[in-house]
Amino acid sequence: MVKKGRIVAFFLIVLLLGSLMGATTEGILKNIKLGLDLQGGFEILYEVEPINKNQKVDRDLLLSTVSALNKRVNVLGVSEPNIQIEGENRIRVQLAGVNDQQKAREILSTQAKLTFRDVFDQELLSGADLKEGGAAQSFDENGNPIVTLTLNDADKFGAVTKQVLSMKPNNLLVIWLDFEEGVDSFAAESQKEPGQQKYLSAATVDEVLNTKNVMIRGNFTVEEAKQLADLLNAGSLPVELHEIFSTSIGAQFGKNALNETIYAGIIGILMIYAFMIFYYRFPGVIAVITLTVYIYLTLLVFDWMNAVLTLPGIAALILGVGMAVDANILTAERIKEELKTGKSVMAAFRAGNERSFTTIFDANITTLISGIVLFIYGTSSVKGFATVLIISILISFLTAIYGSRWLLDLWVKSRFLNNKPGWFGVKKRDIRDINEVGDETFIIEKRFEKLDFIKIRKPFLIASAATVIAGVIALFTLGLNLGIDFASGARVEIMTNDQQALTKEVVEQDFEKLGFTPKDITIAGEDGKLAIARFIGEFSKDDITKVKSYFTEKYGVDPNISTVSPTVGKEIAKNALFATAIAAIGIVIYVAIRFEFYFGFASIIGVLFAAFFVIAFFSFTKLEVDLTYIAAVLTIVGYSINDTIVTFDRIRENLKRRKKPVRNFDELAKIVNNSIIQTLARTINTVLTVIFAAIALYIFGAESIRNFSLALLIGLLAGTYATIFIAAQLWLIWAAKTIGKPKKKKIVEPDLEP
Repeated sequence: MVKKGRIVAFFLIVLLLGSLMGATTEGILKNIKLGLDLQGGFEILYEVEPINKNQKVDRDLLLSTVSALNKRVNVLGVSEPNIQIEGENRIRVQLAGVNDQQKAREILSTQAKLTFRDVFDQELLSGADLKEGGAAQSFDENGNPIVTLTLNDADKFGAVTKQVLSMKPNNLLVIWLDFEEGVDSFAAESQKEPGQQKYLSAATVDEVLNTKNVMIRGNFTVEEAKQLADLLNAGSLPVELHEIFSTSIGAQFGKNALNETIYAGIIGILMIYAFMIFYYRFPGVIAVITLTVYIYLTLLVFDWMNAVLTLPGIAALILGVGMAVDANILTAERIKEELKTGKSVMAAFRAGNERSFTTIFDANITTLISGIVLFIYGTSSVKGFATVLIISILISFLTAIYGSRWLLDLWVKSRFLNNKPGWFGVKKRDIRDINEVGDETFIIEKRFEKLDFIKIRKPFLIASAATVIAGVIALFTLGLNLGIDFASGARVEIMTNDQQALTKEVVEQDFEKLGFTPKDITIAGEDGKLAIARFIGEFSKDDITKVKSYFTEKYGVDPNISTVSPTVGKEIAKNALFATAIAAIGIVIYVAIRFEFYFGFASIIGVLFAAFFVIAFFSFTKLEVDLTYIAAVLTIVGYSINDTIVTFDRIRENLKRRKKPVRNFDELAKIVNNSIIQTLARTINTVLTVIFAAIALYIFGAESIRNFSLALLIGLLAGTYATIFIAAQLWLIWAAKTIGKPKKKKIVEPDLEP
């Protein structure tokens, strides 16, 4: 008899979840902070240098500098700046949504050290003599913008004016901002045209002035006078800041990237949803519900964390849907297998859940290792990717293991699904008599039963070795097309609002007018309205200003400019190698503990093949390698191991279910081959779902993550190949050598019952 109360409870729960998400999603999305790459802004990494030889750069000095920078950011009106100390002598500043980026750069890096000097450059007063908050923008008697200062001591200023007055005819009081000893001089600057001098003003002193109020007259606009007053009130920096890395993103670029990637995400997720429902029927419907809850919870947690959502972060969320569905596919495939053995729906549901749990657990842990390593060694947007990836893994585990099973459990225990295997995608003709199915019987789908992956192992292992050799040769001869993240230099992205597409010749002529020679120029985008130029050598602040002003005026869109110093480029490359090595070692250790050493060693060889294949592919194609590429490689490492673990878990299970010990290579080979076949549907379907997401990101996503999406796509296919034709085959070869030998004592595995 059908228990209708459970079905009613299911619909009430779904209705409640839908209502909750519908009522709160808009608010959550509005609260989430967008990164620089989605709303425009800039990021600068400063190296802190002492002002003089006696100054020591320590933690206290860095904190004082951060405090001074925060005051300057307040002048800009940026609501949520991100200023962090990195290492022993670096400070990273991230300002999103800044309209006038050049003004912001000047305000941040200008030391703002005010000095009053005579014509012989002798210092008479400094910013220390200025009353805190004593600078203001005002107007003189003729209506010209000026800056008024309030000093601490009127008598001291009187003494200074008396000294200057005694120097007739050189009785000028010169006010400087950031005077450089040994570089600047009044004698040199006074020869320049008015408005070109570095000093702010040079006033004639005709009498002794015992006052606290001083005026700075210059060729100021109202905005310039206000900016100077704000700078002086914020205080001078206690150190010098040397810019070693920067990226500047125009607001239009950010808006386009956000719209394109969200559109790509919707398409990719809808494709995954359609596939799940089509292939897995009712469990697919349950998966769609829990995947929707997963997306909602991921965004909710991200909002609670007050984290910043970046473009790679959105990509991680979209890919996370493809990865999250893996747990649903694993469970659904196990239930289908149990149904085919002749078990009832309730028995198949219980057995499928139990047997898929440890596999899902192990697969998620290995991906989590990659995510954590990415977070530790990544910078800026890559950290955003890693953050979303980690959150996605944890939430998808909960929603898939407990959410999906709980909802499906309501239907199974209602008995409505009894004798309805078709609701699980199982045809009645494929169901065997339960009395004919023993513990050691392998249930093989008819479409796969003639496949023999072991028989063809040698040609594929040889082909794999040849691929590695060809890849190594390509790396030594062709190398990698390293982006500025690794090679150092500058990268400029130009976009036009005009109907006419950009060409290399036009862009090259534009840079020639500015006095720059690009290393290379690439025209991107479907309509050819995006050009990417790369330069060897760093851009100075003045260079960035010149380029931004020119292209913004000509094409109506603020260009993106990124610069990386050689020091930072080397560090990023070193960290990338460390991250890959640590992730690989961590995965080997975990797999070796959960399974055995041979499983761990074989799995990491397969994973490294997948990662290396992507590297070799980029070497052959000369596609640009940047920071997001490293995120893609580490994601491939984590995700490819999932596939290998699923296969190895089935091999281990089938070995345990076998009542007799394995006596020879052929018996072990049969177990391995059948295990590959049994998990083949899951392998194909899981890879397909992630490929849907990767293809959508590649075709419809932002240009800046196109290579990232392609790397994932190639890596996923290579990872699937490596699981079947490398990892499983190598384990078979090594494990076969231990047949008949006494086994070592095995570590007792933890109980992972859900």
